[in-house]
Amino acid sequence: MRCRTCFVFVVLALAFVVVLPAADVTGSWKGDFETPIGHRNYTYDLKADGEKLTGTATSERGETEIAEGKVSGDEVFFVETLEFQGQSIRIEYTGKVSGDEIQFKRQVGDFGSQEFVAKRAK
Repeated sequence: MRCRTCFVFVVLALAFVVVLPAADVTGSWKGDFETPIGHRNYTYDLKADGEKLTGTATSERGETEIAEGKVSGDEVFFVETLEFQGQSIRIEYTGKVSGDEIQFKRQVGDFGSQEFVAKRAK
């Protein structure tokens, strides 16, 4: 009787576990935002392979390979390293995917952050 109760409990507990598939982020995304050094237009070409995310970030300053990319459910994370006035600046992106939009927060080293929406390019 006791094992049967445990079994029922385990089955009920597993019934409430929801496995969220990774969001479909593969493709080209366009976003623009204001920074202390001016307006920036970006194109993000992303490729998801399971939870691994690779790709490039392209702006007026050129193209950069993204690093440390991850996709978990509808959340994305990656790093862009920008060379500016002889210094390497780490820019961390965290985002939430909703259909054909990603709501991003972009943390630029210790300098500040921007929030913006990137839209899937058609």
